[in-house]
Amino acid sequence: MPLSPGSTAPVPPAPTALVLRGRRLDAAHPGVMAIVNRTPDSFYGGNRHANLDDARRAVDTALEQGADIIDIGGVRAGQEGERVDADEEIRRVVPFLEWARGAHPDAVLSLDTWRCEVALAAGADCVDLVNDTWAGHDPELVHVAARLGAGYVVSHTGGLPPRTDPVDVTYGDDPLDVVRDVLRTLADGAAAAEAAGIPRERVLVDPTLDFGKTTAHSLQVLRCTADVVALGHPVLQAISRKDFVGETLDLLADDRLEGSLGATAVAAWLGAAVFRSHDVRATRRVLDMVATIRGDRPPLRAERGTAAVAGTPSAGVAGT
Repeated sequence: MPLSPGSTAPVPPAPTALVLRGRRLDAAHPGVMAIVNRTPDSFYGGNRHANLDDARRAVDTALEQGADIIDIGGVRAGQEGERVDADEEIRRVVPFLEWARGAHPDAVLSLDTWRCEVALAAGADCVDLVNDTWAGHDPELVHVAARLGAGYVVSHTGGLPPRTDPVDVTYGDDPLDVVRDVLRTLADGAAAAEAAGIPRERVLVDPTLDFGKTTAHSLQVLRCTADVVALGHPVLQAISRKDFVGETLDLLADDRLEGSLGATAVAAWLGAAVFRSHDVRATRRVLDMVATIRGDRPPLRAERGTAAVAGTPSAGVAGT
């Protein structure tokens, strides 16, 4: 019987590897970036870690569950919640980064900020990656990241300033116009990061779903993840529990895990390299499964049906 045309369809290109602190995140091991918000007002209640002991437990747990990067932030992304100036942001995140470096010296630490003074206060010893979620709003931040020897996340917000929710956002009549804007912005931002002195393997590009986008925009950009991968930089997808997932399924943040994981699997298949997540263990398992289906990662066990275990029930054997 001949195979169907889909049986020979090629696997999408492998992700470009990200290299930070001697750790390589690639097709065989896509990265999980665990979110630790030092805030009392994060949109997802399960990730509000204003309490110091609670935040420390969150880091310990994330690493135990398979996180590759710990992303620490001190300001809620959206316009709701309290105003936080640079001094307060520094108070929230810098001592905590110092604790994390001391407690987990080999961990890859990311600072989620749009302010250069916060990154400078944190310093080279505590910051391996600067996650600039507001698309270079502070033009000095990329240069500070280079000075610190850190990696840098290039993002896309549709031109909106920090902590601005999108209203009546349009990119043109063609549904793909938002993708074209994302690709142009990310390519320009990545080139600027390299020109600032950040090595190519440390420059992540993030389509930044929800930011400056409607749900329809975010879904369209997600479908086109392979086009973002084709820019030649490692791709970060920040999908976890976002509004485009909630609106697609009509669910509040607490109930968006399955939708987030479904979108994560699609983006991983299409070649994204790193995934920012509130749910480390589940995301780690999804990414490992997708990497194995793609052929980039071998199964940890492959005993079923082999002579070595013939007649011996396996813990993983499905029932009849």
